[in-house]
Amino acid sequence: MSGKEFLGHPAGLYVLFTTEMWERFSYYGMRALLVMYMTNYLLVDPARAADVLGYKALEGFLVGVFGQMNIQQMSSQIYGLYTGFVYFTPFFGGILADKLLGQYRTVYLGGILMAIGHFLMASEKMFLLALLFLIAGNGCFKPNISTQVASLYPEGDPRRDGAFTIFYMGINLGAFFSPLVCGTLGQTVGWHYGFGAAGVGMIVGLVSYWLGSGLIPQDESTESKAAAQESRKLTKEEWASVLVLIVLCALNIMFWAIYEQQGNTLQLWADEKTNWSFMGWNIPSSWFQSFNPLMIFIFAPLLNMFWSWQAKHGKEPSSVVKMGIGCILCGGAYILMILAAKAVPGADKGSVLWLIGTVFVFTMGELYLSPIGLSLVTKVAPKPIVSMMMGVWFLSSFIGNYMTGYLGTFYTKMPKETFFMMLCGLGIGTGIVFFVIKGKINKVLGKFV
Repeated sequence: MSGKEFLGHPAGLYVLFTTEMWERFSYYGMRALLVMYMTNYLLVDPARAADVLGYKALEGFLVGVFGQMNIQQMSSQIYGLYTGFVYFTPFFGGILADKLLGQYRTVYLGGILMAIGHFLMASEKMFLLALLFLIAGNGCFKPNISTQVASLYPEGDPRRDGAFTIFYMGINLGAFFSPLVCGTLGQTVGWHYGFGAAGVGMIVGLVSYWLGSGLIPQDESTESKAAAQESRKLTKEEWASVLVLIVLCALNIMFWAIYEQQGNTLQLWADEKTNWSFMGWNIPSSWFQSFNPLMIFIFAPLLNMFWSWQAKHGKEPSSVVKMGIGCILCGGAYILMILAAKAVPGADKGSVLWLIGTVFVFTMGELYLSPIGLSLVTKVAPKPIVSMMMGVWFLSSFIGNYMTGYLGTFYTKMPKETFFMMLCGLGIGTGIVFFVIKGKINKVLGKFV
């Protein structure tokens, strides 16, 4: 691996930044359209839905478990299953890299599978098969590229938290542009053009990874890694750290359950209850999905500066406290949606400012939790199982994202004010738990937090 540096960080960080940016372009471009595609097109016509390979079996299973559902509720369940399993497979992708292929080759495999999945979305019949390819590909890609970021830095390097924030900005740069490109194509030209654009983005990401291969961490041989793991058992302290990480991952579930409503019920609110007319032009509602990544790009550097100032004065919160603050902010954002539900009754359409304010608070909550959690896993997880523990982190997102779909089924069952109040209480309540247990966690993790 090259020792070149750029702007105070290894040059490989910017290769991984670019690769992840295009992968997230593909993921969020497809996600921006997914619920609207199902509620406005795919599931509206029973004959069209029945033609989707495997749909009848899936519908029968979900109805058997949850009872009869309308189109919005079925779409929410499929959205939750898809986004959930996207974060379930990284656990196995981490094991595949640790035990067999190595992180470098597993990232390639994931990118290829995801590209196939995006292009399969061009066929309505292959809709569920396409989702399966995307799920499997993400499982190979996501935990291993995050672990490669950590591999660029020696143990104890103070630049690591900053590196994950830079990497996180790459994620959000891709997430910002994708609704503007894929969302606009999907809503104004045709759904499949939007999905196809997402596939092109994934191909560009793979090419970027290949071009920068000399600057990113190369894996040891499978044999040497296996030998190292066999000769090294985890210590008692390491097992304690693993247990603490599992507790933090469990709390992480509720954050994602309410945060990911942005792609589900809040996208429906944006589409059905928000006025997008601007100077005679009707802006595609999928542009709502660009608010969050744009704000991350603006506020991530400012928040980093604020944390640096706090650190110099001995006031920077621990990682666990930051994560608690993130949950409370995410839950608190729904206070604005409760007010919006009061202000925009019935079939009326309200100002986009309600969504902008809500997403701003979401964004601050996300910055306090998500990159901090990623960095903490790479610092605390024992070396022999670091990719697997990154998979555990994403496993909590699996349950959280599925919960997004389940909670979303109440969107048409409850009054909107009550629905948003439920999400508010779940977020704030989880944040309080972080503060209650922070002393015990800090005692186990010590210098890492």
